[in-house]
Amino acid sequence: MEFGPHLFLASLEGAISAAVLALMAVGLSLVFGIMRVVNVAHGEFYMLGAVIAWWITSLIGGHPAIGFLAALILAPILVGIIAALADHLILRRINYDPERTIVATIGLLYVLQQSTLMTFGPEARPVEAPFNQRIALPWFEYGADGFAMYWPWGLSTTTYKLAVVAAAVVILVGLWLLMTRSRIGLIMRATQLDRDMALAHGIHVDKIYALVFGLGAGLAGLAAVLIVPIQQAHYLMGGDPLLLSFIVVIIGGLGSIPGTIVAAILIGMSDGIISVFFSPTLAKIIATLLVAFVLILRPQGLFGKRSA
Repeated sequence: MEFGPHLFLASLEGAISAAVLALMAVGLSLVFGIMRVVNVAHGEFYMLGAVIAWWITSLIGGHPAIGFLAALILAPILVGIIAALADHLILRRINYDPERTIVATIGLLYVLQQSTLMTFGPEARPVEAPFNQRIALPWFEYGADGFAMYWPWGLSTTTYKLAVVAAAVVILVGLWLLMTRSRIGLIMRATQLDRDMALAHGIHVDKIYALVFGLGAGLAGLAAVLIVPIQQAHYLMGGDPLLLSFIVVIIGGLGSIPGTIVAAILIGMSDGIISVFFSPTLAKIIATLLVAFVLILRPQGLFGKRSA
């Protein structure tokens, strides 16, 4: 295959990585932006979403679309409930102290990881996609006679992969509408700006924090449900997505959702393309170097606000 079509195919893989990474990183950024909590266990909520999706689809059986639709609805809700309980039982009791929350979420990481290992075992679990038709992709070239379209051998993708990108866009738009156009979004933003003032106006901040922590974890679980038919559910699968999510949040600006989305597109696309042409390890190294570069030139991130 020529370089141009090969690059186009790698870009499609990068778009899938960017879409899933954006969902996960936005959840992490949302929790930090409103609660000022660095959730080190965020990758394990992602892992839980994938494992629960496998469990639901195995339990339901029948046509893959039925089980997957049930998992798409139930898995993020279950992950969000587990996260809200963790907020109530752990984070609230240490008063959301920044240093202690890091240690607490590290402990939560190992609890979730080992509990999943003991319950579901160490094997990687596949989930069948609800639809997975392979479609050929056209390639355009400009020559003496103008633009010509042809179908290079091997340049194809699946309908499900395209659906993952579309679903991520719809979910992110829905989250933006929730945060900017709804009453609960207004309450979340008020809590983010001034916790004490929100308390003075009768806002139950502890409930809002539980909701935000559950929402952030639910987004990670939803990202995992979307990607698990392409990958496989495994109790150690949360490590790399957590690393990339932290990289995205740092580059985009701590607590900045628009910055997180832009950075997710940048890192996801580069990770997908570099992984196809070279290796996934090189992609992680370049992403880490990019973080160092951004922190040197713009410590608050691309879209973050400089502290007074």
